[in-house]
Amino acid sequence: MNNFYLSQVRLKDFDASEGLNRGAGKFKEACWYIVKMFFFLTAFPIPSGIKARMLRLFGAKVGNGVVIKPRVNIHFPWKLEIGDDVWLGEEAYLLNFEQMVIGNNVCISQRAFLCGGNHNYRHPAMPYRNAPIVLMDGCWVGACVFIGPGVTVGTDTVITAGSVVTASVSQNGIFKGNPLAFVSERWK
Repeated sequence: MNNFYLSQVRLKDFDASEGLNRGAGKFKEACWYIVKMFFFLTAFPIPSGIKARMLRLFGAKVGNGVVIKPRVNIHFPWKLEIGDDVWLGEEAYLLNFEQMVIGNNVCISQRAFLCGGNHNYRHPAMPYRNAPIVLMDGCWVGACVFIGPGVTVGTDTVITAGSVVTASVSQNGIFKGNPLAFVSERWK
């Protein structure tokens, strides 16, 4: 039996400018990549205060008491808002094609991937399908967690290590796994 199916995917038709508002000019973006390479992506422990000032210089809103560990990758600082007393773990990746808001007292653990961009896989040219990410006050994103576009993580919610979050989750919960499942309330 012949099961030949001709693919409809046409990546040559993908237009990187369609559906993505970069939010800054090419010069600013190039300058950010240079700064990111030397101050953020390095394993050398650059003080968090210096990194916070660099983010502010590029348009991010950054609160007080923010800890930014080595090798944190932030895509567009001009689309980033970080509250007070936030911890960004080593190798966290903030792919913020749209606005990303991180509340106060939030912990984003090592190698967490906050992915604000995706593609419409039902269209042959696979155009962008991006959306903001919001982490409310007091939430904790465990190590190696994936959070997708359009997700809001509720106040005081914990996402346990290795979980995948593709839809918003309520406040004061503990969630784990893939598919993501509610475990219990955090504070009873």
